[in-house]
Amino acid sequence: MIEFASNGGTADGYVAGDSGPGVLVIQEWWGLNDHIKDVADRFAAAGFTALAPDLYHGVTTTEPDGAGKLMMAMNIDEASKDMSGAIDELQRRTGRTKVGVVGFCMGGGLALVVSCKRPDAVAATAPFYGLIPWETAQPDWSQLAAKVEGHYAADDHFFTPENAEALQTQLRSQGKDATLLVYPDVDHAFFNDTRPEVYDAEASSTAWRRVLDLFRSEL
Repeated sequence: MIEFASNGGTADGYVAGDSGPGVLVIQEWWGLNDHIKDVADRFAAAGFTALAPDLYHGVTTTEPDGAGKLMMAMNIDEASKDMSGAIDELQRRTGRTKVGVVGFCMGGGLALVVSCKRPDAVAATAPFYGLIPWETAQPDWSQLAAKVEGHYAADDHFFTPENAEALQTQLRSQGKDATLLVYPDVDHAFFNDTRPEVYDAEASSTAWRRVLDLFRSEL
């Protein structure tokens, strides 16, 4: 874990890798847990510098009710500043202007939010089954400059394939480079290998390869 500058103060995060392009990894609603740290480690092994900011400030949970409460209680303005500070830290560590952003569930929605808030830095965004449940956090899509390649689940009841298609249509109608892929016969959180009830190895492997290809081509 490291501290990095954020909005005149400091924030905490997990960093992995010390060379290569920067990738911001944004947590699920469970918090900055071992799964998200493992994802950061996987990016480091693939040649990137990954930083996962701790948006719950030390709190994690394994209970859906608790996760939902943490997510809805999160200060979006503060979270946005922490994510922006993490982007600045990645730029400082890598010496590169461009960064990629990946996020899961809540983090997938936040990946889109921060991409719109930091078009100067975010060149590629890979949201996984991302939802944006906060009315005050709806992105200004006109500011989006990143290439977006999203990963969604056909059996997802939180963010449905229809939602994904509608968002893709909305982004493309504004001239954005956006492709939201829907994986058949998988459920929400199919990438999380710590949850055997929803994890799908084949879809996860395909999605991971696509994310690496995206970041290697755009960063």
